[in-house]
Amino acid sequence: MTVEQNVLQQHSQKHQQTLLNQLREVTGTTDVQLLQQALQVSNGDLAEAVAFLTEKNAKVPQQDEAAYYQTTQVGNDRYISVGSQADTSEYLPHPALPGAVPSQGVTNVIDLTGDDKDDLQRAIALSLEESSRAFRETGITDEEQAISRVLEASIAENKASLKRTHTEVWSDSPNPHDRKRMENCPVGLKNVGNTCWFSAVIQSLFNLLEFQRLVLHYSPPARVQDLPRNQKEHRNLPFMQELRNLFSLMVGSKRKYVDPSRAVEILKDAFKSSESQQQDVSEFTHKLLDWLEDAFQMKAEEDREGEKPKNPMVELFYGRFQAVGVLEGKKFENTEMFGQYPLQVNGFKDLHECLEAAMIEGEIESLHSSAENSAKSGQEHWFTELPPVLTFELSRFEFNQALGRPEKIHNKLEFPSMLYMDRYMDRNREITRIKREEIRRLKEQLTLLQQRLERYLSYGSGPKRFPLADVLQYAMEFASSKPVCTSPLEDIDTSAPPGGTTGQLLPALSTAEQGPSCTLPEGLAAAPTQAPSTQQRVPIHKPFTHSRLPPDLPMHPAPRHITEEELRVLEGCLHRWRSEVENDTHDLQGSISRIHRTIELMYSDKSMMQVPFRLHAVLVHEGQANAGHYWAYIYDPHQQRWMKYNDISVTKSSWEELVRDSFGGYRNASAYCLMYINDKKPFLIEEEFDKETGQMLSGLDKLPSDLKAYVKEDNGLFDKEMEEWDKLQARKAQQEKLALAAAAAATAAAETTTSHQPMSTEPSPPDSWGPQQDPEYMEQPSPTDDSKHLQEDTERAISKAAAEQQEERSPEGLLTAAIKVEYTRLLRFAQEDTAPENDYRLQHVIVYFIHNQAPKKILERTLLMQFADRNLSFDERCKSIMKVARAKLDLVKPEEVNMEEYEMWHQDYRNFRETTIFLMIGLELFQKKCFVEALMYLIYSYQYNRELLVKGLYRGHNDELIGHYRRECLLKLNENAARMFESGEEPEVCNGLSIMNELVVPCIPLLLVHDTEKDLLAVEDMRNRWCSYLGQEMEPNLQEKLTDFLPKLLDCSTEIKSFHDPPKLPTYSTLELVERYGRVMASLCRVPADGR
Repeated sequence: MTVEQNVLQQHSQKHQQTLLNQLREVTGTTDVQLLQQALQVSNGDLAEAVAFLTEKNAKVPQQDEAAYYQTTQVGNDRYISVGSQADTSEYLPHPALPGAVPSQGVTNVIDLTGDDKDDLQRAIALSLEESSRAFRETGITDEEQAISRVLEASIAENKASLKRTHTEVWSDSPNPHDRKRMENCPVGLKNVGNTCWFSAVIQSLFNLLEFQRLVLHYSPPARVQDLPRNQKEHRNLPFMQELRNLFSLMVGSKRKYVDPSRAVEILKDAFKSSESQQQDVSEFTHKLLDWLEDAFQMKAEEDREGEKPKNPMVELFYGRFQAVGVLEGKKFENTEMFGQYPLQVNGFKDLHECLEAAMIEGEIESLHSSAENSAKSGQEHWFTELPPVLTFELSRFEFNQALGRPEKIHNKLEFPSMLYMDRYMDRNREITRIKREEIRRLKEQLTLLQQRLERYLSYGSGPKRFPLADVLQYAMEFASSKPVCTSPLEDIDTSAPPGGTTGQLLPALSTAEQGPSCTLPEGLAAAPTQAPSTQQRVPIHKPFTHSRLPPDLPMHPAPRHITEEELRVLEGCLHRWRSEVENDTHDLQGSISRIHRTIELMYSDKSMMQVPFRLHAVLVHEGQANAGHYWAYIYDPHQQRWMKYNDISVTKSSWEELVRDSFGGYRNASAYCLMYINDKKPFLIEEEFDKETGQMLSGLDKLPSDLKAYVKEDNGLFDKEMEEWDKLQARKAQQEKLALAAAAAATAAAETTTSHQPMSTEPSPPDSWGPQQDPEYMEQPSPTDDSKHLQEDTERAISKAAAEQQEERSPEGLLTAAIKVEYTRLLRFAQEDTAPENDYRLQHVIVYFIHNQAPKKILERTLLMQFADRNLSFDERCKSIMKVARAKLDLVKPEEVNMEEYEMWHQDYRNFRETTIFLMIGLELFQKKCFVEALMYLIYSYQYNRELLVKGLYRGHNDELIGHYRRECLLKLNENAARMFESGEEPEVCNGLSIMNELVVPCIPLLLVHDTEKDLLAVEDMRNRWCSYLGQEMEPNLQEKLTDFLPKLLDCSTEIKSFHDPPKLPTYSTLELVERYGRVMASLCRVPADGR
C-alpha cells in the first residue's frame, strides 16, 4: 500500500467514525450496528440515514417521543448533543448565543413541538445542510467551531478575572515568594478561566517523557517557516511553538505555576467564532492530538526522502483492531484504526467488564456457526496492534429523554494499576473464546448456586423472610421454653384510660398475695393495696372502655401443652435439620467462592500476562453533567508515588486517594479518562542522558538552545519581581520600625509626666530582663474589674495561709505559704471534670498552664507576678508580701528562667483567650441568625484553634464543635443565597451572588483543605444546590449570572490566596468573658451529633 493510500485509508476511517458520532448525537441512538446499517443503506448520506433511523424509532411510546422532540427544540439552550461525553463539560451555554432563538427576524425555524416526524427530519436536514455549507465556506468543521467557542469563553473569563477584587480566591498572591517553585517540585498550570480541563490533559501528556521530548525538540518544516501554505499550517505551527514554550516553562521555570493563556489563545484564534457553547473535554483531547498529528506529519513528510513517513503521534497514540462479524448472515472481517477507545460505564463493575462488553456487539453465536443464511448479526473486536499509550474514555453520562438533559453516572467502576491486554489480542482469539465460554458456563453454574443459596438465606413465603437455620433455631428455642407461672398483668396498669395516662402507677401484687393461682380475678389488678392520698383520685374500672386482657397470658411465648417425649423427638429433629441446613449453606458458599476464584484466575496464567499496561494517569471530573472541575492523578515512576495535579496545586498523593476520587460512587467525583502505558516500553518514561558524560539531564539542560533562552528570560523577570518585592518590604519594615520607635519615645515621655496608674507594675532593675509587666490579659482597663478579681483571690490566699500558721511567720515564709495555697486552689480547678460552659482555663492562666503541662519555672514566675501586684498594698501584711515577691523577681537570674519560653507560654494563653472571644461572638451571632456577621468569627476561631491544638490537645477548644458551627453557618448562608437567587428579583439575586462570591466561595477551600468527611459532604451539598438550577427554565440574565458563577463554586483548588481580615475584637474582663462564654455554651440546646 502506498503512502497516499495509507493516509487516505486513515482519513476514510476517521470520516466514517465522524459520521457515526454525528448520527449518534442527532438521533440519540447508541446501537453501533444500527448506526452502521443506516449509513450503509443511505450510502453515507446523513439526511437519509437520519430518516432511516427516525422511521426505525417511530415505534417508541408517545411519551418518549415527546420527550425526545423536546430535547431537539431550536430554542432549548439547556441541552447538549447526545453523543458528547457531557459529564466532562465544564461550561454552560450562553443564553444569548447558540441555542437561543431571537424573538424576531428568524428564518428557517421549524416548529418541533408537535408530533410530526417530517418536521424533525426537515430540521435535521437543515442543520446538516448548514453544517456542510459552513464547512465548504470556511473549511472549519462544527467540532472545531465548538472548541473555538470554549476557548473564547476561557479567554473572556481570563480577561474578566483581571478585574476581580482582592478578596476573591483566584487572584495571585502579591508576594512572589509564595509563587516560587520548590526545588524539584513539578510546575502547576494556572486556571486562566474555566481551563482546568486544559491543565488535566496537558499535565498528563507532559509527564509522558517521550511525548515531552517530541514537543520540546520539534522544529517546523523549513518550507513553511516564512509563509504557511494553508489554514492547517497557519493554525498548527504557531500552536506547536506555544506548546513548546509552555513545556519549557514546565521544565525549567522558577515559578510554582505558569500561565498557559498564550497557548489557549492560539487555539482560540484558529477559529473565527465569538460564541460559547458546552464542550466535551474528550473531544478537545481528540482535536489536540489531531493538531499535533498534523504538525508532525508535515515534518515527517519533509524528512522522509522517499521513504514512508513515520508520524510519532500516530506511533504513540494510535492502534488497530480487527472487526470480525456477521451482518445478516454474511461474514465480514476488516481492520480499523483507533485512538482513544470509548467504554460505557453504566451496568459494569470494573474495567475488564467494560472492555468485554465493548469487544462484543450483537448476537455473537452466529460468528462461530457455519450457517451462512442466519439472520443474526454481530461482531467482535480483536486488537492487532496496541499503541504504547493506551487511552480509555469512560462515558459517564446518559441522556435523560424525559428531562431532556444529560445526567452523570456516579456508579462505582474499578480499574487496576496494571492491566493485562492479552485476552483482547487477535493472536489469542481462539484461547480467549475458549476461556470466555468456560466463564459463561461457570457463571451459569454460579447463578444456579446463588439461587439455591438464596432459598436457604431468605426462607419463607411471605414478605418477610429469614435464614432457614435461624428459623429452625427459633423453633427449637420455642419448643424448649417453659411456661412461667407469673401473670404479666402485674406489670400492666389496666386502670389507665385509653386516651391518656394516670398520675401514678399502683403497686403490683406479689405472687404470695395472689396465692398459688396464676390468674387474677377480673379487675383485681386495678384495686389499690393502700389507701390513696387525698391528692390522688382512684380510677374507676370501666369494662366497656378498657381492653380486656386474657386471664392466662404467659410472660413469653411458650408451648401450652407438650410432653417430654414430644419435646425430645422435636428437639432431635430440629437439631438434625439445622445441622443439615448449615452444612448445605456452607457447601453452597464454598462452591460459590471457588467459582468466583476460578473466574478471577482464568487469565492469570503466564501466557495471558505478556501484554502489561501500567496506569500512567487518571483524569478526574467532579460535578454534574453540565458543570464541574477537573484534575489529574499522574504516577511518578522515579519517586514511585502518585501525584495530584489540580491547576496550580501539585501535591503528593496515594493510590488510596486516587481510588476514592476516581472509582466513583463517592461524592460526585469519578474518572472520565484512563491513560495506560506499555510497561515493556520504558522509553516512554525514561529520563534523557547526556551522550558524552552519561549524566541524567534535568532542568534547563533538557531544553534546546532557543527554549533555554526563553526560560532564562522568564526566570530573570521573576527574579527581578522578587527583588523588587524584597526592597519594598524592607522599606515598609524600616518605616514601621521608625514609627514604633517614635511611639515608644512618645509613651516614655508621657509616663514621666503622668501620675502612677493603678494597673501598672514597677520596672525591674536595668538588666537583661527588660521591664516587668503583667501579661496583656492581666492588664485590664479598670481596677474594679479583672484586677479587683485577681486581687481578691491573692488576698484570700494570703489570709488563708496566715490563718493556717500556728505562729507568726516572716513575710517570706508567708509568701511561700500563700503561693502554695493559691496553687492548690488552681490545681483543684484544673483537675475537675467540668461541662464546656465552666471552662476554668478562662478564669486563670495557671489552670491553662497546668492543663498543658507547662514547666515548673513558668508556673512559679507567673505566681510570683501575681503576688507582686502593687494593688495588694491595702494593709501592711499584703504590702510586705508584695515587696518580698518583687524582690524575688529581681533576684531571679536569666539562666534560671527562659524568658523567651515564658513569653511564648503567655502568648499562647493570649491566643487562647482571643480564640475564645472569636468563638463566643460567632456563636452568639449564629444563635441570633446573623449568619453573615457570624461567619468570619467562626472561621477565624476555627483557624486559630487549629493552630493552638497543633501544640497540644488542651491548648484550645473542641475543634469538632467549632467545625460544626462553621459548617452550619456556611450551609445557612448558601441556603439564604440560593433563595435570593430563586426569587428572580435583581437586587435579591445580586445580594445572593454577592454572599456566595464574597463569603461562601472563598471559605470552600478551608473546608476542602483538611479533607474531613462532613466538610466534604457540606461542600457537595452546596454545589449540588446550585447545580440543580442547570436543568430549570430561567430568565436569560439569571442563566448568564449562573454560568459565570458556577465555575467559581466548583473550583476544587485548596489554595487560599487572599481572605478577609479578622474582625476587630472588643476587650473583656475575665469575669465578663467567663460569664458570656458560659452563657452561650449553656444555651446550645444539645451537642451536635458531629460535635463533641
